[in-house]
Amino acid sequence: MAENEYLNLTIAPTVATWEHEIKKSRFILNVARINSEEEARDFIARISQQERKANHNVWTYVLGEHDEIQRYSDDGEPAGTAGVPMLEVLKNNQVHNVVAVVTRYFGGIKLGAGGLIRAYAGTVADGLVDVGLVELVARQAVTISVSYSAYDSLKYWLDTNDHIINDTQYTTGVDITVPVLPAEMSAFESDINDLLAGQVTFTKGDEQIFELPYDRSVSAATSSLK
Repeated sequence: MAENEYLNLTIAPTVATWEHEIKKSRFILNVARINSEEEARDFIARISQQERKANHNVWTYVLGEHDEIQRYSDDGEPAGTAGVPMLEVLKNNQVHNVVAVVTRYFGGIKLGAGGLIRAYAGTVADGLVDVGLVELVARQAVTISVSYSAYDSLKYWLDTNDHIINDTQYTTGVDITVPVLPAEMSAFESDINDLLAGQVTFTKGDEQIFELPYDRSVSAATSSLK
């Protein structure tokens, strides 16, 4: 990620669970995409009830394109060792509109303040990698219409140039819809025209927000926290 680069990341609109063990304590991440504080509070209440026998249900959420709303709770863990590290992971990785609850079943071995910070931050970071992030980006949809005989060549070119195929329709030919940066549209069309010797038709749609897979690593760094 370039310094100061703004990313609009979130998770797919689903509820996901991820679990691991640290020194005999079970840490369970439940995470969901949210559109309001009410959704966040309802999710926290549901997970807390579901995991009511746990020692702790630590939570955090961020809401808004620039995290205008930020909330967290340590739920009985030492102050600053649980909810804040989780919040820092979301903020530092520019993950927006997400609620995360980390449930801890104590395994008998104390982790210490530093160990707790690493455990809660790491659970969110590692869990988000497993759950998968998407980037919300503005792109112009373009539908590329080709013959069946040209499809394999076009598909190979799109894949090798890291273009995401949003939709494919098979009729008398093949119609492939791809999100493209408006500034790159002219070069995109030119390259495909050259590839297929002009035997292609482009139909441009409106600019819209697409959810594209984001496969970079998620950092567990927590700024000044130790």
